Formats: sequence, structure tokens, C-alpha cells
Amino acid sequence: MGTIADDILGDLHGRILKTLDQLRTDLSAVRTGRASLHLLDNVRVDYYGTPTPLNQVATMSVPEARLIVVKPWEKSMIPPIEKAIRDANLGLNPMSDKDLVRVPIPALTEERRKEIVKQVKHKGEEHKIAVRNVRREAKELIEVAEKDGDISGDDAEKALEKMQKETDDGVKKIDEIVAAKEKDVLQV
Repeated sequence: MGTIADDILGDLHGRILKTLDQLRTDLSAVRTGRASLHLLDNVRVDYYGTPTPLNQVATMSVPEARLIVVKPWEKSMIPPIEKAIRDANLGLNPMSDKDLVRVPIPALTEERRKEIVKQVKHKGEEHKIAVRNVRREAKELIEVAEKDGDISGDDAEKALEKMQKETDDGVKKIDEIVAAKEKDVLQV
């Protein structure tokens, strides 16, 4: 196959992988019944007037399945950290003592689990649309290259077949990622 078709397919492959990575990242912040440091990824703490990511003012750990421990580098940061976690609308209720902030992860209600699964499926759909958009662009590029005589009809056909397989694989991968996260969320 011509290098133009290879370039188009290589680009398609790379963009689909980026979409899958983005989905994994998006879903890592979705809450399950278990503690995960990713839950606090978007929490910003008022650090001397500057909204600062939590992991830049404290060390965090998950000592047990339903608990996150946040240990600030400066003890004076305990109240702002507690406030930031509370204000983040994550349904978390942090508790502090003189050294650290404990964030117990409450069990999810059945209703909340179903709501989260719906969000997860929606994210999956958004990423499938992204994959299909990438496919459409690649198809147009292959068709233009064929029309311009840059690749033969045979090569264009082979490229379109490979493109479709790549797309189908990407969509299948999205379904797998979504199903795994769903299982995680529904696990009591």
C-alpha cells in the first residue's frame, strides 16, 4: 500500500489510541464504592490565595478500601484542605485532626450507582462519536488521495478495509473499558 494510505491509517490509529486514553482518564475520576486518589484530582485548595491542586500541597494515600488520607506539608493547610474537599461536591465528608485529613468514602446507594453507570455509558458514547469522526476524516482523505491519483483504487479499498477494522477495534475497546468501569461501580 502507498505511503499516503499508511500515513492516514497511522494517524487514525494514533488518534483512536488518544481517544481511548482520554476515556480511561475521564473514567478514573468517576466514583466507585472504593477509595481512589483520582477522586480528588479536581480538588483545588486555596494555597495563600492561589487555587492549587491538592497533590501539590499534601501527600495522599489509600490505607484501606474506603479511606483516603491527606497529609499536608504544612499543618496550617488542614482547614483549607478540608474546606476544598467539602466544596468539591463529591459527596465526601472529610474529618481532620492536628496532622491530617481523613476522607472516608461512603458506600454508594443503589440509586447513585445506577446514576454513575449512566454517566459512564454516556462518556463511552461521546468517545465512540469521537472515534467515528476520526474514521470519517480518514475516509475522506483516502477518497481524495484516490481521486487525485496518489493511490490506486485497490490500495484505497485495502486502506478503507483496514480503516474500518481499526475503527471497529476502537469501538470494541471503548465497550470493554466502559463495561469494566460499570462492573467496578456496581460492585458492592
